[in-house]
Amino acid sequence: MLQIILAIFLGIIMLILAVIAVQNKNVVVAIIAAGAVSLFASVLYLLLAAPDVAMTEAAIGSGLSTIIFFYVLNKIKRQNG
Repeated sequence: MLQIILAIFLGIIMLILAVIAVQNKNVVVAIIAAGAVSLFASVLYLLLAAPDVAMTEAAIGSGLSTIIFFYVLNKIKRQNG
């Protein structure tokens, strides 16, 4: 029962963060929100007994993708400024 409640809670948080990522005008906040969605998704996968998918989502989804987004954002700011 606790696992179901935690899964629902994580799903609601993921939906809120996804809306923040899409609707926000500040790119940095949008990138962080998208990374947080991936991080919470990895926790949800862990609760659903899929540790291999959880580790992949944490490493690629919230880790590498967020770093690449910030790298590209830094490159764009340097070219325009």
